[in-house]
Amino acid sequence: MSERPTERVPIAILISGRGSNMVSLVTAAQEGRLSADVRVVLSNRPDAPGLARASDLGIPTAVLDHRAFATREAFDAALADELERRGVRFVALAGFLRVLTPVFLRRFAGRVLNIHPALLPSFPGVHAQRQALEYGARVTGCTVHFVDEGVDTGPIVAQAAVRVRDDDTEETLAARILEQEHRLYPLALQAVLTGRARVVGRRVVGVEGPGDPPGPDAG
Repeated sequence: MSERPTERVPIAILISGRGSNMVSLVTAAQEGRLSADVRVVLSNRPDAPGLARASDLGIPTAVLDHRAFATREAFDAALADELERRGVRFVALAGFLRVLTPVFLRRFAGRVLNIHPALLPSFPGVHAQRQALEYGARVTGCTVHFVDEGVDTGPIVAQAAVRVRDDDTEETLAARILEQEHRLYPLALQAVLTGRARVVGRRVVGVEGPGDPPGPDAG
């Protein structure tokens, strides 16, 4: 698939909390570094601080409270309906604390991305930074991947490495990883939206990385 640099692809960004990765994506789109038309920032939590941040950036927001639905599948069907109604083609998860079911993923097959605070396949699931510290990892980082029907098992689009320091806590490590997330996610999503990224088996090809892994003195 050839790159289409002038096309602005309709996307949705899903959040559950503060939305810092959402802000990095919206900012990249507004600065012309991301070929995205952000149609909506949607949260499953009415009190998510990221909703106000999105509004401040001029992005439409929506709330779909998962507690109003009897099952995950019912929520996911309503979520897919809402995004399709808005003409959304791709979905970026940015701290969206819900495991999406096949009801949603089959309607947006191959068009949902997530960012995870570890170098997958290491440390999937929750508390990835804590897992890395408890395991004694010397290098961790973050991963942008396609979302499939497993938990953090989809094809990897891009990764950035972060060295684990001897004095790291879960909070200090998470903060340094987050800096790399903000840099990596727009780059990886741009590769997908412009058609450079192609899935070949388990591999995603055509993506330029953010740089070499850090050396022994790097953050």
